[in-house]
Amino acid sequence: MTTQVILLNGGSSAGKSGIGRCLQAVLPDPWLVFGIDSLVDALPPELRGTDGGIEFAEDGGVQVGAGFRALEAAWMEGVAATARAGARIVVDDVFLGGAASQQRWRTALAGLDVLWVGVRCDAEVAAAREIARGDRPQGMAAAQADVVHDGVSYDLEVDTTHTESLMCARTIAARVR
Repeated sequence: MTTQVILLNGGSSAGKSGIGRCLQAVLPDPWLVFGIDSLVDALPPELRGTDGGIEFAEDGGVQVGAGFRALEAAWMEGVAATARAGARIVVDDVFLGGAASQQRWRTALAGLDVLWVGVRCDAEVAAAREIARGDRPQGMAAAQADVVHDGVSYDLEVDTTHTESLMCARTIAARVR
């Protein structure tokens, strides 16, 4: 069976988005990249910073409510439908709930050939990237570096601590069928 979805999971500033762009460059067929950041950016204002939506604390913590979860489920189903319609997809996500987050994706992607990829990065390196980016609350990268991998099973793991996105993408591409 041909790989239809590459799902990248890692903490904030781990390098998932860069790997996604590099995968588009190194894979022979066209691949679409859908990232959790795009979903968050698409949320209406009333679901930002509220109990029902998604809230980013000053210390980098992230809380999500039922309103966010409902839209996230719809987004996941939409991504899966796009793959079922024939597009090849790279998903860039942050499994805040560890294994529970992976299970939500497993449900949405049922019947599709998925390559599950863990994107790891040393917390200190991710924190330095976070500061350089300037678009995230400080502390988010360090808080997420390990917790997003709790109980998650992967087909492959890459580590961006000392390895560039392009090399990670080539490693992943070698596993795509």
